[in-house]
Amino acid sequence: MIGIWHDVRLLNTLANALMAFAGLAFMGGALGWVVERPMFMLRTVQIESVDASSGLRHMTGPALRSSPAMQWKGNFFTVDLNAVRTAFEAVPWVRRAEVRRVWPNTLRVAIEEHRPLAVWSDGRLVNTYGEPFVANVAEAAMDVELLEFSGPPGTEATVTRRWQELRAWLAPLKLEPRSVALSSRYAWSARLDNGTTLLLGREQGMPIGDRVARWVQAYPSTTDRLKRNIVAVDLRYPNGFAVHAPGGVARPGREAGVQSAQGRQVQ
Repeated sequence: MIGIWHDVRLLNTLANALMAFAGLAFMGGALGWVVERPMFMLRTVQIESVDASSGLRHMTGPALRSSPAMQWKGNFFTVDLNAVRTAFEAVPWVRRAEVRRVWPNTLRVAIEEHRPLAVWSDGRLVNTYGEPFVANVAEAAMDVELLEFSGPPGTEATVTRRWQELRAWLAPLKLEPRSVALSSRYAWSARLDNGTTLLLGREQGMPIGDRVARWVQAYPSTTDRLKRNIVAVDLRYPNGFAVHAPGGVARPGREAGVQSAQGRQVQ
């Protein structure tokens, strides 16, 4: 022990270490004191849209003030931004939230709202990305005429993509798919805005896009021959399609085409 007290270099090292520790402790205490000052209490939350041009429709002041997302712990320095973001993204109509601090006592939250596209068969809504979410359907219907989608669990995005494809395929006829369904056997069907139902079948053999293209090409001559509204079109045949019109039931034809309910051949 006596040797240690005579080791000047060691004593200087120990002294420097103690001074550094004391300095860090002082700085830590001072920083803690500063952090806890009332001026850093979060007093303002600025809510804005990720897309400044569109604004927010559903995340209004009253809806936010009553939301659990507006309750958090901590101040400007200690608040958990990830926890705040998660809380906002759990609110109906919020698809995505970005949270950041604004000196000295403000949080700025940029929100992307869901844009409703369709009602799924279980009552949930589907947004334009094909993502399901839960919100008030009546409120969504005030913004847009909702489509109707259905399919096995987890196929919301697949059905949405099929709707987008059908829109493009049917564009030459100026017809729009209003509902799209995928059965448990993965067979497709769609109802158009003119009331016609398309039976598309499964994605095997001839691609569904080619089947629709064949009908689109024949549509003008088909409607001209039948002189009546078409209730349903069965596109599942390899060499043509069957048409169901009021007053009869469609019968499948052969290579040349398909016999309509009235005995006319549809190429």
